[in-house]
Amino acid sequence: MITDDAVVALAALAQEHRLTLFRLLVKAGEGGLPAGAIAQALGVPNSSLSFHLAQLRNAGLILQERQHRSLIYRANYQAMNGLIAFLLENCCAGADCAQTASCMTTEPERKSA
Repeated sequence: MITDDAVVALAALAQEHRLTLFRLLVKAGEGGLPAGAIAQALGVPNSSLSFHLAQLRNAGLILQERQHRSLIYRANYQAMNGLIAFLLENCCAGADCAQTASCMTTEPERKSA
């Protein structure tokens, strides 16, 4: 992945509804979800949903397929994996991160006041 594509993808995900939508589609798996089910799950009006879906499609993060009268949306796992690989490309100075758990913490360290 090139830097420009990563910027577009990250910008598309840098909005609460789009991030939630993308995570919903990742969870849905290869079967994807119809637009109506997405709108119901997110509680987002159809006009807003169309805008968010278009942003994610333009970034290449989701795929759209017409099945009869329905539009089915799926996460583009290849694009997602490409973005993750781009972000981790220089992780741990090129060492295998699985061997070095210190660079992959799950929560930031909290400081007490």
